[in-house]
Amino acid sequence: MKHLELVPHENVTSFRKMAIGTWQTAYDPTVYGTLTVRMDKAMQYLEEFRRKTGRRLTVTHMVTKAVGMALKACPEANAILRFNKIYLRQRVTISVLVVQTDGGKVDLTAAKIDDVDLKSLLQMVDEMEETVNRVRARKDKNVEKGKGTVAAIPYFFLNTFLKVLSFVMYTLNLDMRWAGMPKDPFGAATVTNVGSLGLDTAYVPLVPYTRVPIFVAPGTVKETPVVEDGKVVVGKVLAINASFDHRFIDGYHASILSKTLREMLENPFERFDDLNALPPLTAPELPASTTSTSA
Repeated sequence: MKHLELVPHENVTSFRKMAIGTWQTAYDPTVYGTLTVRMDKAMQYLEEFRRKTGRRLTVTHMVTKAVGMALKACPEANAILRFNKIYLRQRVTISVLVVQTDGGKVDLTAAKIDDVDLKSLLQMVDEMEETVNRVRARKDKNVEKGKGTVAAIPYFFLNTFLKVLSFVMYTLNLDMRWAGMPKDPFGAATVTNVGSLGLDTAYVPLVPYTRVPIFVAPGTVKETPVVEDGKVVVGKVLAINASFDHRFIDGYHASILSKTLREMLENPFERFDDLNALPPLTAPELPASTTSTSA
């Protein structure tokens, strides 16, 4: 007699296949933490940015830019492990997880932004809009080719395939675009907005084959009692949840990263784009720029 009544789940996404092939044990070097920041000024900045430019700036954009500046402030965290040796990245590349829906299936993929530290918030909003729309429409040839390659791998070989792929792309540092694998698809950090799911707090597990040492998951901006000048007032706060690889990122690095994130988000008018210098909204821009990327 069977212990459980089971049937195989055949129609799974490429993301789910990769997840199955990734984790073999619960043992890992992950450290988790949450930073709570005041968002009153950030939400005011967000609304003024939208009015000024017509672009739909989101919390995800602001957090992604802040993470990029944090990695610039702490270059030792903008790194990767190869042969158990730390190598510093020369560019600040960050990926944002994007939800795809197709035929009733929900999949996840990464939209990456290069040189986040060098780009203005306006440039990032436009680039992410274009990238996310292309990925969601499945028009990114590199991403789709990579997914097709993964989809063709039998379940039995998934663990071996992902280990070999990670070894070749990151340990040996070989460009695998000829085989359908995008160049540096995940970057030095990944941002995924769990607030869009209605969650305040959620921690994302590190994904070994991506070699990404930092996952940042902002929650929902919500109103809550806070102490201000000795008085209890209602304030907007955001929990930024992070998972990082303790093998080469420790409390010292985390303190620099967290301080930069707080400084950026709690002082947006000084640290993000100068609103007075932004180009004004024009009629042709409006229809194309109000599409949402994420909350």
